[in-house]
Amino acid sequence: MRAPRRRATAVAAAAALAAPLLLAAGPTDDADDLARRLVDRASAEDAYRHLERFQALADEAGGHRAAGSAGYDASAAYVHRLLRKAGYRVGYQAFDFVYTETLAEKLSVVSPTARDITIRAMTYTASTEEGGITAALATVPTDATTGCEASDYAADGFTGKIALIERGGCSFAEKQAAAAKAGAVGAVIYNNTEGALSGTLGDAGSGKIPTGGVTRAEGEKLVAEVAKGEVKVSLELREFREERVTRNVVAETPGGNAAKTVMLGAHLDSVTDGPGINDNASGSAGLLEVALELAGSHRTPANKVRFAWWAAEENGLLGSEAYVAQLSEAQREQIALYLNFDMIASPNGAQFVFDGDDSDKAGAGPGPGGSAQLERDINAFLDGRGKPHTGTDFSGRSDYGPFIEAGIPAGGTDTGAEGIKTAAQAETYGGTAGVAYDPCYHAACDDLDNIDLGHFETNIDVIAHAVGTYAHDLGSLTRPVPSASASGEARGGGGSRTGQGHGVTE
Repeated sequence: MRAPRRRATAVAAAAALAAPLLLAAGPTDDADDLARRLVDRASAEDAYRHLERFQALADEAGGHRAAGSAGYDASAAYVHRLLRKAGYRVGYQAFDFVYTETLAEKLSVVSPTARDITIRAMTYTASTEEGGITAALATVPTDATTGCEASDYAADGFTGKIALIERGGCSFAEKQAAAAKAGAVGAVIYNNTEGALSGTLGDAGSGKIPTGGVTRAEGEKLVAEVAKGEVKVSLELREFREERVTRNVVAETPGGNAAKTVMLGAHLDSVTDGPGINDNASGSAGLLEVALELAGSHRTPANKVRFAWWAAEENGLLGSEAYVAQLSEAQREQIALYLNFDMIASPNGAQFVFDGDDSDKAGAGPGPGGSAQLERDINAFLDGRGKPHTGTDFSGRSDYGPFIEAGIPAGGTDTGAEGIKTAAQAETYGGTAGVAYDPCYHAACDDLDNIDLGHFETNIDVIAHAVGTYAHDLGSLTRPVPSASASGEARGGGGSRTGQGHGVTE
């Protein structure tokens, strides 16, 4: 793990400032000089102090920092305070949402052979009564749009039963709504890839029947059992809901051309099950560390640089959606690019870069014009430092999603969530094959012990290089990207391609 101490802490430096540094006069260095300075000075060791603070705030607030909670509000205040002291124009963007907290998530086979199965309640699921429901399973035949259409449900075959549906083809909300129309009293959605299945139905009005997610292995095992005869299960999914207000934190440099705004973001909230130190205090802390170093550079960027810490990502990208929704057309056109950093220090991680040009030819298509160039620039930086990297599906399943929907070029990195590391990836990146990139994803153990400082350092350097470069030079966004072969191997070191996402709705 690489975490050299390269200077005094960012927090101490920011606190010692007698005047807003971003307003200080001084020569404007070129992009390469600023990028080199930020990469040199922004360190995982300094950013780790922010992780320690986020952990303490979670500990003081019941163990989590979920949007709408005291832990989140304290985290947002901490970020806001440091940025204001550093000289940024910083503010809150408040929005209403429905706060949720899981009260029960249990699935057990009652017959023919009793056993317990791990299930995760979908955010905004309808709730069962306390004690749950007991019913037979009914499987939905698999095809390209499994469980998405009324024709997938045989007449009277699902009435009073719990639908067992494979993931894919449409949103979780559409699947459970179609099952409900067919008379199902519950829905169990099983993954179509390796790893646990955790997701959201999108909003509080979407939940029609109790709905949860299980692994592909458990789902396929249940399908095989149902094929042999009736399988009865007990399902209990209960969720607390309450209308609350939460806030994004948005900060920008006082100087710089607003018509060429460079924007970077990370979600600040955790799930209610844990403190969310990798997911996503890691991205939040890395972004904060680089922002403070930019302030400490005493240089006014040629382009305006804007940073955002999103609320309620775990509820379905609500913070970034609220932000993009309030932008006028002119304001959208001013944003030259958006980079997203979510889970950048997974303990069994790999280095994933969003496949903005769809050169890997898997999953979603390419992003808006400029996204391919952002991917190329991140890959080139990692190549220059001898760091292997792997393409990951440009699915929009994190806070860059609303930006690409608005036609804004986007990109970013992560190090993996609940997906399972392959043998090839273990050879490339180290770690353990057959184990999740983050075994503590959305769990109580996502704490300070759940951080890989080597991945943390690498991705902070990615953030620093991007900020330093694009603060002065957007020229690379117009340079063509040569056609790449459709390969799933990691550029610069090998490894398989994988899709990752948070606030997942499908």
